[in-house]
Amino acid sequence: MTRSPFPILRPDAVLPRTVPVSSVQTIPALTVSLIPRLRPKSLAVPVVSNVTYRTQGSVCGHTDIRGTQIVSIPAKMNGCGLENPVRVTEIAGVKLSRPATLDCTTAKALRVWIDKGAKPAIKRKGRGLAEIKVAASYSCRTRNNQAGAKVSEHGRGRAIDISGFTLKNGDTISVLKGWSRRVDGKILRKMHKAACGPFGTVLGPNANKYHKDHFHFDTARYRSGSYCR
Repeated sequence: MTRSPFPILRPDAVLPRTVPVSSVQTIPALTVSLIPRLRPKSLAVPVVSNVTYRTQGSVCGHTDIRGTQIVSIPAKMNGCGLENPVRVTEIAGVKLSRPATLDCTTAKALRVWIDKGAKPAIKRKGRGLAEIKVAASYSCRTRNNQAGAKVSEHGRGRAIDISGFTLKNGDTISVLKGWSRRVDGKILRKMHKAACGPFGTVLGPNANKYHKDHFHFDTARYRSGSYCR
């Protein structure tokens, strides 16, 4: 049997039926905006800017207490001397105007006060706190340098004197001049109050004539609680 070289057309009966276009159900297209929607405030995650510190260059077990461990300081008079002292140069991103020689208990108390007291008191004034002016730290002497007085907590590395503050925009706040001013005085009083707790002794311009120009903070502890004047 000879096959035709041309394909044989199938009968109309077996051809697939053509569905009219009008009868096809169409699915409406989804409308997609090219502009992303804003997240609800309840789902927004606040961005926190923290300074990241390395362990190297830190002391007292806190990476944001920067300084060096130094050799023990022998006593020059009875009651003085300091074992395991540290020389602190910066705490919680705030520089010290000069290195402060302290024990770690006092350095840690200073860290708490800077973070929870000094920074919040200044807030955004001058773009924030940049530096603390250190008037004194370790010093083997009597209280207020008075003959016959007890050995100062400075002689044990437990005290720091602060005479003022430098802000990030270069402005300064002086304890001596600022205490009686409206804005600066309010800031300084907040700082003074915030030190009561982290420190055992807190003295300022209202304490006595010896503290007119600085804050004295030390970590001596009393049964009745912090002594703040």
